[in-house]
Amino acid sequence: MTSAQVDQQRDGNAAVRAEHGEGGEGYHRGLGSRQIQMIAIGGAIGTGLFLGAGKGISKAGPSLILAYAIAGLVIFLIMRALGELLMYRPVSGSFSEYAREFIGPFAGFVTGWTYWLFWVVTGITEVTAAAAYMTYWFDVPQWVSALVFTIVLYGANLISVKLFGELEFWFSMVKVTAIIGMILICAGILTLGFSDAGDTASVSHLWSDGGFFPHGVGSTLMTLQMVMFAFLAVELVGVTAGESKDPEKVLPRAINTVPWRIAVFYVGALIMILSVVPWTSFHPGVSPFVAAFQKMGLAAGAGIVNFVVLTAALSSCNSGMYSTGRMLRDLALNSQGPGLFTKLTRSGTPLVGTTFSAALMLVGVWINYQWPGKAFDYVVSFATISGMWAWIVILVCQIRYRAKADRGELPRSGFRAPGAPYTSVLALLFIGMVIVMMGIDKDARVSLYCAPLWAVILGVAYWALKRRNPEAAAFRKR
Repeated sequence: MTSAQVDQQRDGNAAVRAEHGEGGEGYHRGLGSRQIQMIAIGGAIGTGLFLGAGKGISKAGPSLILAYAIAGLVIFLIMRALGELLMYRPVSGSFSEYAREFIGPFAGFVTGWTYWLFWVVTGITEVTAAAAYMTYWFDVPQWVSALVFTIVLYGANLISVKLFGELEFWFSMVKVTAIIGMILICAGILTLGFSDAGDTASVSHLWSDGGFFPHGVGSTLMTLQMVMFAFLAVELVGVTAGESKDPEKVLPRAINTVPWRIAVFYVGALIMILSVVPWTSFHPGVSPFVAAFQKMGLAAGAGIVNFVVLTAALSSCNSGMYSTGRMLRDLALNSQGPGLFTKLTRSGTPLVGTTFSAALMLVGVWINYQWPGKAFDYVVSFATISGMWAWIVILVCQIRYRAKADRGELPRSGFRAPGAPYTSVLALLFIGMVIVMMGIDKDARVSLYCAPLWAVILGVAYWALKRRNPEAAAFRKR
């Protein structure tokens, strides 16, 4: 089949899917343009920014801004690599599907189950953060709040993908509006001098309190693990490809918003906050956004921001439940997971996969009960290493796809990553450096201990699966 014939067949399949309102795997294409845009914008705004940044500021001071900017550039390279693959073949469960095609069936098996585990662990992380935010208003045990949130979000994910998209749209709208409002308030304090912080607010806080690198460049490098965690979930738009109404138009537009998202919501917000309040005022485990309003003497503002970061955590957990069900179904469709995960409800939601994942997320309730003060730190490092595996796979697949497309073996994507494959190699080297930093950091090192154990479990499981069902080792293009 020639490239032109492949393009024609793919366009014809897309037309049929659009007519019947279904994705290539039986999903309903219920996610519209505005929903995909807000999922893309809000996907990266979660606890990594709102809660994790407090720890990063205490370690690196104002230089954390530079860490976010550099890491954000790498994230954009990863997203453009993903975009090239998505426009070649937009399918649900994209990461594991591309891994099967361009690396091998075992790589698809590892990627699918690892990304599923990433979202289960991330769901625990987010519900942990949400439970911590509740203590701002109520003297309620964290495990109680975590249990309630898990049950409510599970119920919301069973109705329909359209409702999921609508909830994510409004969750993201709250986060985006709040951060923009926060930036404007800080700008007003800097220029007009109102609030308790008005007399001391100054851009000079970025370099006058011990310098831009108060603890040295090495300390800034050590924050990269937390910084990269903040960007986890930007790749979620790839999972939505099978349920997007017009993926060829919507997904590239969403991916191209990555640079300004990072510039405004991370770099811009931190510049403003650290200009109004000295970085020495922030501490690990406390949201810098809430702490900033408290230092300004705006108690009501701190409560509002706490509500916003609670929304951010619940939004991310909601996305996690969405992703896990789809990834399990993708594995099952390729004979790499239990067949019962293939079943869809009338509304097109993977009931069994979502239920199984939500049940495992309840482990987060137990973590909150056992270690309410340390739960966030325990799970964040493992979420980072498992999430970065998906980025590594995306980059490797894009490099191999580009080589085949340039040789004429596959049709060229209409959304090619600029500078690839060199930019993809650069991004891989950066991820490698972050992993080395994690090995040096004693708090993050636990994830590197867990990764080999997880690899052994997957290796044994794949060997057993292949012996029982040889189809698990075969790639079938959908």
